[in-house]
Parts: sequence; structure tokens; C-alpha cells
Amino acid sequence: MAMIDVSQLTFAYEGSYENIFENASFRLDTDWRLGFCGRNGRGKTTFLNLLMGKFEYSGTISANVGFEYFPYEVPRTENNVLQILNEIAPDVPLWQIEKELSKMAVGLDVLERPFGTLSGGERTKVLLAALFLRENSFLLIDEPTTHLDMHGRETVAQYLKSKKGFILVSHDRDFLDECIDHVLSINKANIEVQTGNFSSWFHNKKLRDGFEIAENERLKKEISRLQTSAKKTAAWSEKAEKGKIGFTPGGKIEKSTNRRAYEGEKSRKMMARSKSIIERRERSIQEKSGLLKNIDTADKLKIHPLQYHAARLIELEGVSISYGNRNVLNDTSFILNSQDRVALMGCNGSGKSSIIKLICGEEISHTGKIHIASRLKVSYVPQDASFLTGNLSAYAEARQIDESLFKAILRKLGFSRMQFEKDMRSFSSGQKKKVLIAASLCETAHIYIWDEPLNYIDILSRIQIEELLLEYKPTMLFVEHDRAFCRNVATKTIQTN
Repeated sequence: MAMIDVSQLTFAYEGSYENIFENASFRLDTDWRLGFCGRNGRGKTTFLNLLMGKFEYSGTISANVGFEYFPYEVPRTENNVLQILNEIAPDVPLWQIEKELSKMAVGLDVLERPFGTLSGGERTKVLLAALFLRENSFLLIDEPTTHLDMHGRETVAQYLKSKKGFILVSHDRDFLDECIDHVLSINKANIEVQTGNFSSWFHNKKLRDGFEIAENERLKKEISRLQTSAKKTAAWSEKAEKGKIGFTPGGKIEKSTNRRAYEGEKSRKMMARSKSIIERRERSIQEKSGLLKNIDTADKLKIHPLQYHAARLIELEGVSISYGNRNVLNDTSFILNSQDRVALMGCNGSGKSSIIKLICGEEISHTGKIHIASRLKVSYVPQDASFLTGNLSAYAEARQIDESLFKAILRKLGFSRMQFEKDMRSFSSGQKKKVLIAASLCETAHIYIWDEPLNYIDILSRIQIEELLLEYKPTMLFVEHDRAFCRNVATKTIQTN
């Protein structure tokens, strides 16, 4: 067992006015299976890069283990998988490599294939197995589920559960629950470490947030009372000051000059007392106002779906899709009616995204029949968000959506106002996906078609989006590998093959 000690860590990117970390201190055990949680843009990947020594920072990070980062960059993808594994984990015997791959449900024939021919899911499994074969390494695993379907996520989760010594960044709740025993969370005002899985951490967070919200209401009343009391004290003091010189309460007789010293001393004492009371109350108001800065707000979102005049919106009859000589979808039929929320399920490469593109009007080679209701308004969220560049205002204008509403939704999804001034090229992957979802939520449509919308999006935002869909019940067709999201949102599922 070894420890990773972080002390007074402070870091900001060059040219930024905001610190990502400020005087952060905490301690991690290298035997832990640690889940790393936090809103998009809070610095999860940044912290992993700091551990890897990629940036300069103030404070200290001390550890007596080596750090390995996933995703791992493979420089020569034309080499076969066995060569790649031998480069990553030299001196590891073949039988041990085969044993690790079998735990990942990867066939041994993959060893002779060029690495570049592997699918995204296969690469994830092979590289994770290779990195765990390295001795004295603590793995920093950043978003491993991106290229994994549901079955692949279950396999990798079980594999990670058998290991120890890693930090795992993931926004898949079920995935985290299956394989971690501690949680490291970056909150609004601090960084905390807790024992347990994601569900236990989130339960504790809801309890704590509920307490703080109730406490906030109590403090608001207390602050109001203190402010009223301070005003009364100030008025009392002012009245005493005016009473030093002048007339008696009747206003007819001037006060004796012999009483002026007495009245002046009385006023001085009352002023000093008043000033002390006001200062104490102002300090108390400031202290109370400074509390409760750690609640991660997850304000409710809104959507304005259109109702179509007929029940049936989309129907596929015996649709098959192929690319060249490769079939990706065979004889698929389904009907999508108004207010259905249909999840397209299936392993990677089974044609889910191809169905969506076909429905959205792309020219894709297919057989079978597809019927789409006339004048059907569709709001589409593509899988890829890397194309986003420029500022948010220009993007809103190009999409012909209301800029104020667009930015208000992004604020609710965790964007700071400073983020609005940045070029979207500098956004994290999760922030880019939020831009696409926020734009879709601004559009009035009969059906919302989303292709893996939750990739890279933080858990709190996923829960917001779930609550939105359950409240407004828009008609939807979506592809998503987050089991919890599908379980909570979908009214029916279609299995592709």
C-alpha cells in the first residue's frame, strides 16, 4: 500500500483568469478503485494530466508509484497487437497476456491482427489489459466507455472490479457502481473523498444538499432579522447624537449648557455601542451569506415538443443496410408512434446510427421500406461534436434558435458566464455535447432524434436531462449505451442485429 498526497495544489491554464484548483489538499490510497466525479469543465482530466507531469503547478503532489494514462497513444498502428502489447508491457510472458485478454472476452486471434484494424471497443479492452500488466503502475483511466456498447461496458466493469489501483473518470452510473470502492469528487467549493460506490456517494450528496437548502432558508431569515436590527440600532444611535444639543422634547426650552457634557458623553457611549453592534451584525451577515457555496445546482430544464396530428410518425419494414459488401443491419422492422421514446439497442456496428442517419435523410444504401410522416419536424443531435468552432452567439444565429434561451439552458447545464466568451474549440468534449443538446432543446419539433447524446456528459447533467424527458414526454428515437438512462427514459426498445 502507498499513498498519493496532494497538498495546496493550485493550477490555472495560461491566459485564464480562473483557477481550476486552488489550495486543494487530499490523500489517496493506491489500492483503491477510485471513481472520479464532477461537472464538465471542473478539471478531472486536468488533474490526471497534472499527475502525469504535463503542466506546471504550485503546491505538491507526491507518490511512489508510476502513473499510466488511458487512452494510451499507440504510435504505430500498423504493428500487430502482440507487438504493441510487448512494447507496453515488456517481459510479460505470452500466457499472462492471453489470460488478461480472456478476462476481457477478447479472442486470441486478435494478437495477430494489425492494431489499426481493431474496433474502438477492442482497442479499449486490449490497451486496458496491457496497462494493468505493467508493474508498479497506478492507472489513470479517462472515459473508457466511449467506444463500448452495453455488453462491453459490463465486461470491462467486471474486469476493473478484479483489479485495484486506479482512478476512473466515467459518467456511467451503473458502470461506476459495478467497479469502484471510493469516490473522488470535484465540487463547487472543495474536493472530497468518500468510501463507497457512486450510488452511496450520490445518496449522501442528496442528503447533504437537502440539509444545506433547508439551512439556507433559515439563514436567509436570520440575515433579514439581523439587517432589520442593524437599521434600528443605527436609527437609535442617530437619535442620541441629535439629542446632544438643542431643545427639550417639548421643543420650547433650550437645554442647559451644563447638561451638554453629560449629553455628549451619553451620546458617545451610545454611538460606540451602536457601532460595535452594527459591526458584529455585519460580520454575522457576511459569515452567514458566505455559507452554502457547495451545492451543485441542477435546475430543471424545459422543452417544447410539437404534437403531430397522426399517431404514427415513422415505420420501418424489413430494412437492411449495407456498406459495400458488409451488412450492418438485417431485416429490421418497427413502428414509432407519437409520445414513444424508443431506444435503439445493439452491439457496436449493428446499424443503430445508420438507422438514425437514414431517417434523417442521408443517402444510405438499403433495402426494405421506410415511411416517414409528411412535414415531420425533426431535431437531431449527432454523435460527433468535434466540428464545433466559433462563439456561441454565432452558433445560435446559424441554428436559428433563441440565443437567450440557448445560453440559459447552458447555464443550467453547468456553464459559467465566462465560458460564453470562449471559442467552442477550447470546450471539453462534454461541453461540446451540451451545446448540441441545448440547441436541440431550443427547437420545437415533433420528434427528437439523438445519437449517443450523453458521451462525455457529466452525471448531474444526465440526471437533469432524464428528468426533463420524463416530465415533458417528447417523442424520441435515441441511441445510448448508458443503461441507467435507457432504463429510466425509454418506453420501448428496438434490438438491432
